[in-house]
Amino acid sequence: MAETILDQDNAGDQLSDDLLRRLLLNTPSGTDGVDRPQQTSGGTPYTTIVPAPVMCLKTRTDTGEKVFINLCESENVPEPKDITDDELLQVLDSEDPSQFRIPMSIGEPHAEIDKSGSGCTAYDVVINPKFMGKMKKSELFKTFFLTIMCEGIESKYDTLLKRDWVVLKNRKCVGKMTEQHIRTKSKPLIMDMDNGAPDQLPAVQPEKRNLIEEVQQHEEDLMKRAPEPKFTIIQEPTEGHPDFLVAEIHLPNIKTAQSLTLDIGEDHLVLMTRSHVYHLDIFLPFNLITDDCGAQFDRATKVLTVTMPVQTES
Repeated sequence: MAETILDQDNAGDQLSDDLLRRLLLNTPSGTDGVDRPQQTSGGTPYTTIVPAPVMCLKTRTDTGEKVFINLCESENVPEPKDITDDELLQVLDSEDPSQFRIPMSIGEPHAEIDKSGSGCTAYDVVINPKFMGKMKKSELFKTFFLTIMCEGIESKYDTLLKRDWVVLKNRKCVGKMTEQHIRTKSKPLIMDMDNGAPDQLPAVQPEKRNLIEEVQQHEEDLMKRAPEPKFTIIQEPTEGHPDFLVAEIHLPNIKTAQSLTLDIGEDHLVLMTRSHVYHLDIFLPFNLITDDCGAQFDRATKVLTVTMPVQTES
């Protein structure tokens, strides 16, 4: 049995749907309109931005509710790899389509009133302006991006959107652009597992990791009120200086890894969940190799396993 070094128990037309989900990547970068210095809370750096709208799409949910998507641009959102239409088709037909990713920031939904006086929902999505230009010139890139953008909104907010969108001709946005608090450091990607985790330490396998990385709004007050989940941290090997720390975090009210946001610093772990179901913020007894950390969520047991390689003793 591994030795427990930290134990806390609290009550508290060519694009398939599967392929598009694998290609979606929201990147924690970007400022526009308002450029403010990085801030931190709970060990999580972020930058505040106000998106600059370029065009607005209208669609509906599967239940008929009206939705507007304000497509915005920011120089500080990373530009995707510059490829041609033919190269995009080759990528989509390849064994590793995830090699092409489109950085984007999907903001929180905000309630608005349309021109008829009816209630509706608006989302602000931010991308790099150079890719915005490419999308305007290429119908393939436009269809590709708008489809994965809708996939991203659906995945992040548990909704379903119709694909018969319309680009508004005389409006760049619906509603007032709201501030977004964008993470400024990378996070371990979390892999969903249908079955129980293996007995041995899970290997870090980038080609199998979940490629949907969410850009969360920073809502400090709500996070503070979220309950801390039960967790256990063990070391491997059990004697002497460890090679790994392995955290097992019990999340009985979580259904999928897509609702989790995990940040790991040199000796610091922060876990947040969509809708602030849980919040975990702990310091660790050893310094970590952060670039090699990985995580997997077992949907059967509702346990998140985080594997954290430890720096060697100096």
